[in-house]
Amino acid sequence: MTKKAIITGITGQDGSFLAELLINKGYEVHGIVRRVAIEDPNQRYWRIKNNLNKINIHAGTMENYSSIFKIINKIKPDEFYHLAAQSFVSDSFNDEYSTLSSNINSTHYCLSAIKELDLKKTKFYFAGSSEMFGKVHESPQNESTPFHPRSIYGISKVAGFDLTRYYREAYGMHASSGILFNHESERRGYEFVTRKISYSAAMIKLGLQKNLELGNIDAKRDWGYAPEYVNAMWLMLQDKKADDYVVGTGKAYSVRDFANIAFKILNMDYKKYLKIKKHLYRPSEVETLISDPSKIKKKFGWKTKVSFDKLVERMVINDYDALKKRV
Repeated sequence: MTKKAIITGITGQDGSFLAELLINKGYEVHGIVRRVAIEDPNQRYWRIKNNLNKINIHAGTMENYSSIFKIINKIKPDEFYHLAAQSFVSDSFNDEYSTLSSNINSTHYCLSAIKELDLKKTKFYFAGSSEMFGKVHESPQNESTPFHPRSIYGISKVAGFDLTRYYREAYGMHASSGILFNHESERRGYEFVTRKISYSAAMIKLGLQKNLELGNIDAKRDWGYAPEYVNAMWLMLQDKKADDYVVGTGKAYSVRDFANIAFKILNMDYKKYLKIKKHLYRPSEVETLISDPSKIKKKFGWKTKVSFDKLVERMVINDYDALKKRV
């Protein structure tokens, strides 16, 4: 029998890669999107346009319990991947209310609907984040490391993680959380620092932009390639027992490292174009995040294959080639 899966956030980076993975595995894939996405498909569907004819799209509002309940009741999925969130950390400092309301309530509504419908076969995945660790108490960070979030986004993800664990322990639901460290790709949104760097490097090389504006370039992150991370999500839901897993490369690089490599790929020196802007610093910085993915490696044999240098190269070349065609 064909497995059915629901993906929230299907139009985002991770959602699009996960949809491709599941389609290739023979799943019947359903995606929940805001009605505005349906009304403006050219702008909102660019990541999934090549698979739109293989995806069942449902208009729904993640902040509305009735909307979520009806869709889940109609589909009765085997697997539910909750990826939708207000995920741009900087925005969470400026709009605390909507970040908390949207991220926490949507997770609660999804879990509650599955429970109330008594869908015992449905396996649930929650997209956690390394931002939950924040001001780290140990390095590297694993599943036992205490959370100390330093952003509203991180706080909302800790709440989602706790909700997922609560429903697993209280009601026996197959509910797992992936604590994913930074993962990037050619489909990353332009507002994120990695895409901002790769796109700016290409723009500067082509004479379309003069400078690259950044904040704290010494912040270090554990960066991996997004398609490998959605495979980790899928692996978690194939196990008989639900659990929580840290997913990352186990290596950390600075924003400065990312910029240096990105500009070198196009034979430029990033220092000539860099402008440090104080307003781009976070009110409370997270200096270094680095994963200890030992648990998921041991359990499923999962590991990353795309190196940091190769990740940066893919993003830069993708942006450069795309922009060159337009010039």
